[in-house]
Amino acid sequence: MTNYETPIQPGTTLANPVTGERFTFIETAATSNGELITFELELRPGGAVPMLHVHPIQTERFEVLEGTARFRVGRRSILASAGGVVEIAPGVVHGFSNPGADPVRIRVDVSPALQMEQMLREVVALAEAGRLTRRGLPRNLFELVRLARTYDDVAHAPFVSVRVQRAVLAPLTLIARLREKPKPTSEAAARLGLSRTPRGLSKKEPVHEHT
Repeated sequence: MTNYETPIQPGTTLANPVTGERFTFIETAATSNGELITFELELRPGGAVPMLHVHPIQTERFEVLEGTARFRVGRRSILASAGGVVEIAPGVVHGFSNPGADPVRIRVDVSPALQMEQMLREVVALAEAGRLTRRGLPRNLFELVRLARTYDDVAHAPFVSVRVQRAVLAPLTLIARLREKPKPTSEAAARLGLSRTPRGLSKKEPVHEHT
């Protein structure tokens, strides 16, 4: 089981087989005291971030090292080739993709770090487990809701604020948390007077001895 609490170290690479993104970390939250993370992003031909999104707190700087990338920044579409720099201010809707036939390499600086490393690692783990759609989003609605709520200070849906997103997702977030509650173990079930039957847990019937 992946331990998302273990700090990512420089040189670590995460590869998302669904979206075609490959992240190799240069500076991490641990080495920068939380001030920033820096990684080299490689995008395969046709690869893209799963959806337009907003970073409510972080500033993101992209420097294209090789190839040509397409950026959506607000209502603008920008093509940036090697040497080109695109900076995204907090609160700005954006996305990026590789429209060409060759891989694209981009240096990405994100400040402050927040929990972006953990978010990327968890999404990659879902991709490796086959739990993402072709668009790179969780197949399970409640898993999508949990990720959205856990990391909404890192990224949230476009055209809504964090507060609105939380309000809209609140009922589903509650259901997701209830679904995650552990079921009683056999020992715990015995203490509660429950027994396992082919149809699940049921209350034990008292045993009466006849003389």
